Amino acid sequence: MTDQEVRLADEKLRAEVAKLIAETRHISVNTFLAPFLAAAGLMGATAALVKLFF
Repeated sequence: MTDQEVRLADEKLRAEVAKLIAETRHISVNTFLAPFLAAAGLMGATAALVKLFF
């Protein structure tokens, strides 16, 4: 392989690693945030119903 081909392969590999890291962060945030928002919404709805009827 020529130097140019090696550099191109290296850049492609770095881009792929960066993409995988970004996807991993996105998955990590979603696995924490989705249940938290669902619980917050449920608590808010419960509080609204309690306030409405009591």
